[in-house]
Amino acid sequence: MVSRQPQEPPEPAAHQERVIRGLFTAVILHGNITASVLGMHPTDLFALGVVELHGPLGAGELSERTGLSTGATTRLIDRLQRAGQLRRVPDPADRRRVIVEKVRGHELDEALNAAFEPIERGMEEVLSRFPAERLADVMDFLEQTTSAIQSATGSVQKIAKTRRSTLDASGP
Repeated sequence: MVSRQPQEPPEPAAHQERVIRGLFTAVILHGNITASVLGMHPTDLFALGVVELHGPLGAGELSERTGLSTGATTRLIDRLQRAGQLRRVPDPADRRRVIVEKVRGHELDEALNAAFEPIERGMEEVLSRFPAERLADVMDFLEQTTSAIQSATGSVQKIAKTRRSTLDASGP
């Protein structure tokens, strides 16, 4: 039987993969280092970013958007509320429900702005080099990439849920 070696992807595809993975790695590293410098856990910083991006959310929505269990999300909200970074408020659309929102003017805001400002400045500089018609393509690429990653994340979550239910069914 002849053993076949996996073929290397064509060079352009390999280069594209390295560049995209490099981007993701740089973003994650920046978040991890920023959290460390601020004395936070990276998951707490990520959750603050999710609330900043999407606005006030219920605990269940925050759980879905972060991939954390509901119990872990409750502990995260408690931690960030004690730190004065999030607060629980009644949902104006449904008074039976509570949502969490980011506390504006928190002392951490200035440090976060300082940490993320170089990225914003760098991105503005990079994007300013593109003519409008190419910039539209760049933004389309980023939006489609985000959708593809969200879809892949959903697939992984389904696999995890299936594995958990299989393990639960098999018992101890």
